Parts: sequence; C-alpha cells; structure tokens
Amino acid sequence: MIKYLFVLLSLISFSAISTESEALNVDQVSVPASDLSFPNDRNTQPTRSNFFIKNYVLMSNDLGERWAVVTIENNSAGRRTLSEKHILALLADGKRIFPHDFSHSFKAHETLSITIAFGQNKFPILSVYTQY
Repeated sequence: MIKYLFVLLSLISFSAISTESEALNVDQVSVPASDLSFPNDRNTQPTRSNFFIKNYVLMSNDLGERWAVVTIENNSAGRRTLSEKHILALLADGKRIFPHDFSHSFKAHETLSITIAFGQNKFPILSVYTQY
C-alpha cells in the first residue's frame, strides 16, 4: 500500500513540475534593435511594410520557448495583413529569427497587440522589429 502511495505521489509531483516549467515568464520590456550592434552577415531583414512596432514584452519559459506580445500599428491608409515575414527577433547570440507562421489582418491605421511565438531557443530574445 505504501509503495503504491509513493508511486502516486511521485507522479503527481513530477506532473506539477512539468506544468510549472511551461508557464511563461516576462523577460523584459522593449530594447530597440538599433541600440544593439550584432553583425548581420546574412543580411537577414523582415519584409518592408507599413507596420510599426510601438512596444513589446518578451516572454519565455524553462523549456526555451520564446514569445512576444507586440503592439503593432498599421500606418497604411488601407487594410493590410501582417505575417511572419514582417517581423524579426534578435537573439542574445546575434542570430535573427522569424516567428512561427501566423497571419493577422489590420484595418487602416489600426493598432493591435498580438502574441507571437518564435519557437524554442537557448538564447533569449533581445529585440523584436519590423522594417518600416
């Protein structure tokens, strides 16, 4: 009986630990990419657009998942669709990564906050930017 109770308690504590590591934590708030000086040897750039990032909050978890809540403004006079090709993240090792596939429609001059996934990486995101 005690053996079964021990196994059950072990499973419950392991389950609680794995759930906690999946929770997102706020890493930092907005550091402009222009304030960082990593080389961009591959000249990786987001597609030019009318989207302007007003601010962002970077998040991650113990599994290395990287996310950002980004407040974006469509500065176009018409409806535009924001996708993964319009946004780039700069990592702490100097690499630039695009987010996972997504698409979001904006009305003319609309500002929205959206949550964007950047996948798993051992290095944190330092900055998120567009080419405006």
